[in-house]
Amino acid sequence: MKKTVLTLTLAASVLALGACSGDSDKNSEVIATSKVGDITQNDLYEEMKSSIGDQAFQLLMIEKVLADKYEVSKDEVNTQLKADKEQYGESFEAMIAQQGYTEESYKKFLELNLLQEKALIEDVKVTEEEIKAEYENIKNEINARHVLVADEETAKKVKAELESGKDFAEVAKEYSTEEAAQTSGGELGWFGKGQMVPEFEKVAFGLEKNVISEPVKSEFGYHVIEVTDTRTIEKSYEDKKAEIEKQLKLEKADQSKLLPKVAKMMKDAKIEIKDKDLKTSLDQFLAAAEEQKTPAEDAEAKTDTTEDAEATEDEK
Repeated sequence: MKKTVLTLTLAASVLALGACSGDSDKNSEVIATSKVGDITQNDLYEEMKSSIGDQAFQLLMIEKVLADKYEVSKDEVNTQLKADKEQYGESFEAMIAQQGYTEESYKKFLELNLLQEKALIEDVKVTEEEIKAEYENIKNEINARHVLVADEETAKKVKAELESGKDFAEVAKEYSTEEAAQTSGGELGWFGKGQMVPEFEKVAFGLEKNVISEPVKSEFGYHVIEVTDTRTIEKSYEDKKAEIEKQLKLEKADQSKLLPKVAKMMKDAKIEIKDKDLKTSLDQFLAAAEEQKTPAEDAEAKTDTTEDAEATEDEK
């Protein structure tokens, strides 16, 4: 069970909403015809706006304010895409499809995540010693799969069925509470130390190949794990240094600061919402960002407000 890094994600449907919100001529373009009536791009836009409009607008604005300050290249997106494909192997296509993505829309998701990462780790520092130590730590990788269930009794039943010779993927599909298991069969791909929750990692890296573990309890439930292969990475320290440095920064970063940071960027952007149906779409997001501010950030915001007020008074 992988540790999540970012709290903001991009729904696949947001991409469609953004694509439908072009000029008025395009919005009137017919995208489907039938004996019972036609559907235009504007029909689709209005329908999606009424169902996911606020969330979609928030995410599209997040992307715009982040892209204005940070840059993510096509090479960075393609590098991450390649890494994900290597990690998930043959189950990659099924994994992204299960989440509602095509490869192109998944690349858009990766682009936004990379933008968020740059905002999150902008001021985080790591030392050369920390990077070298982590390189030694992740040299060895394993390829594993698991079945995740809610209770220990079910986990023991799963272990018994697997040890009796039942197909792992079928058992995962039948019992796993992890939604992705319906398409991945419980496959986790290749990973090194530091990428999984501690309880899972400790057992997984201690297992011999093709041995079914005892039930392992974590914050997600009970795991039954099997390691299918092991390897030692061939890349040199210099080749892996930038990747490791970024990962260490992400682990050190205070994720709770991302939301207020993005909210401040939105306020600085002076957003004027012209669509009356979306007028309040950012209110809940900005309110949530205010609630997550630390006392220090709140004090800084008050100082900025005071300075702005003083500047306005001087202008008068």
